[in-house]
Amino acid sequence: MKRTHTCGELIGKDINKKVTLCGWCSTRRDHGGVIFIDLRDRYGITQVVFDPSFNLEPHKIAEKLGREDVIQISGIVKPRKKGMENTKLKTGAIEIFVEKLEILNESSTPPIEIDDRVLASEDTRLRYRYLDLRKPAMQQSMLIRHKAAKAVRDYFDSMEFLEIETPILTKSTPEGARDYLVPSRIHPGKFYALPQSPQIFKQLLMVSGFDRYFQIARCFRDEDLRADRQPEFTQIDIEMSFIDEDDLMEVVEGMVKHVWRFVLNKDLKTPFPRLAYEEAVSRYGIDQPDTRFELRLVDVTGVVKHSNFEVFAKAIKQGGIVKCINAKNCASFSRTAIEELTSFVAIYGSKGLAWMKMTDKGLESSIVKFFDENVQKDLIKATNAKKNDLLLFVADSDHNVVNEALGNLRVELAKRMKLIDNNHFSFVWIVDFPFFKKDQEDNWTFTHNPFSAPKPKHMEWLMKKESIGKILTTQYDLVLNGTEIGGGSIRNHKPQALKSVFEIMGYNKEEIEQKFGHILESFSYGAPPHGGIAFGFDRLVAMITGNDSIREVIAFPKNKAAESLMEDAPSEVSENQLQELHIKLDFVKESVNAVFGKIRDILNKEKIEYEVLEHKPVFTSKEAAQVRGTRLEQGTKALICKTEEGFIQAVVSGAKELDIEKLQKLTLFKKIELANAKEVRQATGCNIGSVPPFGNLLGLKVYFDKSVVENDIVAFNAGQHTKSIKMKAKDLVRVVNPVVGEFGK
Repeated sequence: MKRTHTCGELIGKDINKKVTLCGWCSTRRDHGGVIFIDLRDRYGITQVVFDPSFNLEPHKIAEKLGREDVIQISGIVKPRKKGMENTKLKTGAIEIFVEKLEILNESSTPPIEIDDRVLASEDTRLRYRYLDLRKPAMQQSMLIRHKAAKAVRDYFDSMEFLEIETPILTKSTPEGARDYLVPSRIHPGKFYALPQSPQIFKQLLMVSGFDRYFQIARCFRDEDLRADRQPEFTQIDIEMSFIDEDDLMEVVEGMVKHVWRFVLNKDLKTPFPRLAYEEAVSRYGIDQPDTRFELRLVDVTGVVKHSNFEVFAKAIKQGGIVKCINAKNCASFSRTAIEELTSFVAIYGSKGLAWMKMTDKGLESSIVKFFDENVQKDLIKATNAKKNDLLLFVADSDHNVVNEALGNLRVELAKRMKLIDNNHFSFVWIVDFPFFKKDQEDNWTFTHNPFSAPKPKHMEWLMKKESIGKILTTQYDLVLNGTEIGGGSIRNHKPQALKSVFEIMGYNKEEIEQKFGHILESFSYGAPPHGGIAFGFDRLVAMITGNDSIREVIAFPKNKAAESLMEDAPSEVSENQLQELHIKLDFVKESVNAVFGKIRDILNKEKIEYEVLEHKPVFTSKEAAQVRGTRLEQGTKALICKTEEGFIQAVVSGAKELDIEKLQKLTLFKKIELANAKEVRQATGCNIGSVPPFGNLLGLKVYFDKSVVENDIVAFNAGQHTKSIKMKAKDLVRVVNPVVGEFGK
């Protein structure tokens, strides 16, 4: 062995030992001819001393040591001088006086600092991920990921589960996302699909008699525009036979409890509470509520329908609803703050945010005059309003808009009101989901998983294909602090019942046989009742470590554009490889078309209505508005800006200019300046003036001025000066998911 100890191991009891350590030179300090090096490995840091009066030879070699050089040292453990101890380090009471030094490898100047306190842009971190992973915080995240995986395996092993691997090269099946396809060289024109999950295989394992299966499985989904999703990710996959929901939930709660105890030394209280889907949406607006705080939604439709406020009356008349949040003790919010909240709910399709403040005199607002005394009293009672409370209302004919807008506003308010305890873990099961929903073509599709079983009392409806919208499924989701970390169901193990699901979804007999014939056939040979669940392992570890992004707990993640900047993947392949796979690339590769293609793909995937406009080249907002037939303010200026951490995108209305000072206040960047034409091309692949407001597709953080979201329709250049896209502003906001603020002038 080249070392006797690690850099995080030696303490006071090791004084006078002769030791050998290996590691990286983290920092270097010269004090009066004595050189101090903080030697780092994944276990910690040890201070090593090159003192010429102790040993001259290693001191001479140490004079040329630089940051991140890899060295081996041998020496004697000595106590640090009194008053020089470092209590923040486990090894802070000792230091190594070096007798021998060998430079194992010299390092070039690192492009990033190996220091948690020095931030680099995400693109830079991903480009040099092998250096980023040297940082103590990243190494701690990888350690916790390892411990969490070990805890999962130990727990399931103790419960007599078998870990069984399932295929990576498999058949394409509809599971809610686009498949990654792998062409077959041996079978020209045919493709494997990478699994979105092991769903079908784990059910087949139940048919095979393996009644308790689990796997820490790799999964693949070709998805766009999800800020915190990865094209390849890891699941904790679980399936059991001869169970019901209660059995499954008990096992899962035991697993979570064990992981938290093993990794964090925390005891969780089980069983976790359960909440029906309808109740969750009613109380919290969304089906993955953060239950660490109250701020519940109150349906006041029945109260305000007796008012003369036209906005509310119109929504109710169209079959809509009005809901309210009582922001306790927030009557002090300024008009500017309320305008910010109004812009925030606009992201989710809300056309406005009405408000009232509770004072000594009662409710006060510019709209109170439309509510008579009795209605005001009923409002105060329904919302439990007290002095200094702020009532915030959203009304819409679309129930989903109201719930989604207020559901997300609830979380935003909790952040501003500092109601969230980040050290608390609040779990809740969401149950009794609707089985089917209508898509934009008015066809039935599944809400979660086509392989779920309906609630037993609704099986008859499924078989008869009646009351389809009322059928509830045995689906259950486990939510932690407002994030879904796991979801599953009791499965539909009877072939005829499963066929009914596919028929409701519009598949004909041939399609059912082609896509699902193998599983239907297997079920005909005696499939046991079974059910399971899958956890997003990356998300679970991110929440354990307190990270907002799963990229912080994945060793080599992709960026938001599904690219790996480190090895430049995806990349082109040779003509010989394409010929072997019988693939011909007969389209022109142009970066501007690639940008337009990405936009078109995501809009089609999300089933968003849009119009593509072909026109003469335009280079100003005024020219663009004329050829598109739109108002100036309906255009967008998608500007690329340079910051100290890299590029960002700032989008303002075509009638506005960018106020860099305001943008700095919003983003907290110390320096912001507009990128030049070359830099725009570098960051986006587009020429200046043709960049679309889809910076997230290009791996950029995106900021929208509120002048953009105030529009009904927006239009913008789609990667080139001769092509534009026209669409609803709320849809643009939904797929880009920008930060909205005020920085136009």
